[in-house]
Order: sequence, then C-alpha cells, then structure tokens
Amino acid sequence: MRDAPTWRIPIGIIGLMLGLLIYGVVLAVYLPGLIGTWPVLVQTVIYIVLGLIWLLPLRNFLIWMETGSWKAPEDGKDTAD
Repeated sequence: MRDAPTWRIPIGIIGLMLGLLIYGVVLAVYLPGLIGTWPVLVQTVIYIVLGLIWLLPLRNFLIWMETGSWKAPEDGKDTAD
C-alpha cells in the first residue's frame, strides 16, 4: 500500500471515464447502423459482449494506477488470490 498520494489515481479515473465515454458514444453511433436489422437476440448478445469487453484491460489499468507498473507485483502480495 502506498503512503503518499499519487497523480496516477486522479488521472487514471479521468482517463477511464473519458475512455468509457468515447467507447460508449462510438458504439451508440455506429453499432445500430451495422446490426440494427439483425434479430433482437443476436443484438442482445452483441451488446452484452461489447458491454463487458472493456473490463478486459481494467485489471492492468488499476494495477498501473496503484503501483505505476502495468504488471502485478511478483512479491506474492497480490490480493486477487
């Protein structure tokens, strides 16, 4: 655990919100034109997958915000275990 505040946390939160906003707007603008005529169940699956896909890089991004490194610490103190 860090002892002093770091610039990475507020910048990371702003970056995450901005990235999600851009991702959501791009999907909302372009996706309906591409899949709007497809069956509703197929559209639902696509929207669920695209709604969860942004979570894939989130772990490494949160590690960077906390430690400054893109990889988890190797010292065995990873709390995800």
